[in-house]
Amino acid sequence: MREELIERFLKFAVGIYKLEKTLCKTYSGRHVYGQLFRSGTSSGANYDEATAAESKQDFIHKMQVSLKELRETYFWLRFIKMAEMISDKETILLNLLQENKELLNIIGKAVSTSKINKTKS
Repeated sequence: MREELIERFLKFAVGIYKLEKTLCKTYSGRHVYGQLFRSGTSSGANYDEATAAESKQDFIHKMQVSLKELRETYFWLRFIKMAEMISDKETILLNLLQENKELLNIIGKAVSTSKINKTKS
């Protein structure tokens, strides 16, 4: 499961990377892309770090950081869609939005389960 999820995060980050050519043609596009790139690529790196956590509390903290970055990424992807910075018909944007939702659900569930398990210990 860990390796599969890391692979999904990597593919997600590559998908964001591929938006650079489309978004970076204007000042506002560069700004939005910079925000998206930072949050979208760091979510996977933080998940990877969480899997090597030193304690349950460290794991929860790093997973919460990953979740926070995923939420910010979702905001920017929705902004791009709403501002029509990329065509609605652009499959990559729709795929990124869908994958972002799924990763949010997975990481969110892992955080809540970890918190419950921590209080039981």
